[in-house]
Amino acid sequence: MALRTIREIGDDVLVKNCKEVKEITPRIKELVEDMFETMYEANGVGLAAPQVGILKRIFVIDVTGEDPMVFINPEILETSGEQTGYEGCLSVPGKSGVVTRPNYVKAKAFDLEGNEFIIEGEELLARAILHENDHLNGTMYVEKVEGELVDNEELIAQQEEEEE
Repeated sequence: MALRTIREIGDDVLVKNCKEVKEITPRIKELVEDMFETMYEANGVGLAAPQVGILKRIFVIDVTGEDPMVFINPEILETSGEQTGYEGCLSVPGKSGVVTRPNYVKAKAFDLEGNEFIIEGEELLARAILHENDHLNGTMYVEKVEGELVDNEELIAQQEEEEE
């Protein structure tokens, strides 16, 4: 396993459409392992292949720190509801913005063994699936931000004030 370089906003690879994975090869499995290692090292909850410079339809998610999930050739089958909240991205370090997304998602994908699965998620899981799936289509969350991006440090200070 190896840490990969996370591409940052402005890198052309982040605005390109990804290609479907035709076969799950040892190189794909190694990529997925590296993506998990890179995501955890960066304290993220999701990472898409284009964020490490690979234009393949793959992303990984772990919203709890104990439930790693691999999505190969994902498809969004259904969405409903609405949630609005702060969202960040490992490709836009130190910044967050308010994004409205569906609160529920139903998606289909393949795992590392090539088995198709269907997953339903709400709240953070739904947000993560939709955010990472956007990366595969060359869309970044900054295109959906309502208002301005804010510094994460400012946001944390603001949230701490509200809690007092």
